[in-house]
Amino acid sequence: MKLITRKQWKARSPRSASSHLASARGVKVHYTGSRVDPRTADDHDRCYALVRQIQNGHMDGNGWADIGYSFLCCPHRFVFEGRGLHKLPAANGPGLNSGHYAVLGMVGDSGLVVPNDEMLHGIRDAIEHVRANGRAGTEIKGHRDGYATSCPGERLYAWVKAGAPRPKTSAPKPPPAPPKPVSKPLSLVLDLATRGTLTIPPGTRVSVPWAVENADPSGQHAANSPSWRPKTPDWHLVTLSAIVTGHKKGERLKLVIGEYEPTGSTRRKDHFGEDKIGHGTKVEHTVSGLVWLGKDHGYRADLINHGSESVTLTSARLHVAR
Repeated sequence: MKLITRKQWKARSPRSASSHLASARGVKVHYTGSRVDPRTADDHDRCYALVRQIQNGHMDGNGWADIGYSFLCCPHRFVFEGRGLHKLPAANGPGLNSGHYAVLGMVGDSGLVVPNDEMLHGIRDAIEHVRANGRAGTEIKGHRDGYATSCPGERLYAWVKAGAPRPKTSAPKPPPAPPKPVSKPLSLVLDLATRGTLTIPPGTRVSVPWAVENADPSGQHAANSPSWRPKTPDWHLVTLSAIVTGHKKGERLKLVIGEYEPTGSTRRKDHFGEDKIGHGTKVEHTVSGLVWLGKDHGYRADLINHGSESVTLTSARLHVAR
């Protein structure tokens, strides 16, 4: 099971200790009952934000001591620790919490409404975890079983009524295999740089604007744009280097290569990225990866500031080769 602990998702401290749950008859499956941003399916950072949002709603809106669920499962098969093992949940309804652990699938009543296979696997992972380690029995029910609610929605409830089976669908077709090593060197198709500085406020994602074209033989980049658009679909080696100041010691800054719609700033998904931990001094961060880039989308280098203070990008360089 791919568990994300409370510390890792930066949970608030509970107002009071949860009552002890020695054992349970099984699990009740939930959904959010509100809109879930569809982009959550392609952006794992949004899963962290959603869990924190749910906790704030339960504590500040419902007046509960903590988040109401035992575990929360996202579209990437990660299981977020809520109240956790042997702690009484709050989400099942008055008088019903001692009977079952409460496990949430991160879908809602609009937006993202269909649980993908990874989410269903994650829910099954959580169920097996509470059976093996939390003295839960074999019951798997929906929140609506015994309580007047539409939760967990029609799609999740149909899955529960079918016995909550693990998906047996075939894996999605992967992109073409990376090219085998050959003696011919890669050809540089793009060499871009920044001009001036750029401030990344805390809690924001900023695309790097490329103002300097050192090399762009095939015209992939429009002047001063943050995006570039490959002319030929192929495997590309993408390297991003960024020199930053103000990166507070111990705080997280993520460098990401993202895929966007060809026009506008709508992000489709992230291809690769890496968290960088600050040292409190001026530093150069670098990420590099071999990635399949299509010609029907735009691509950007983004910086995501997960810290508490602004970070300044003093310069950046992008190299793309194929």
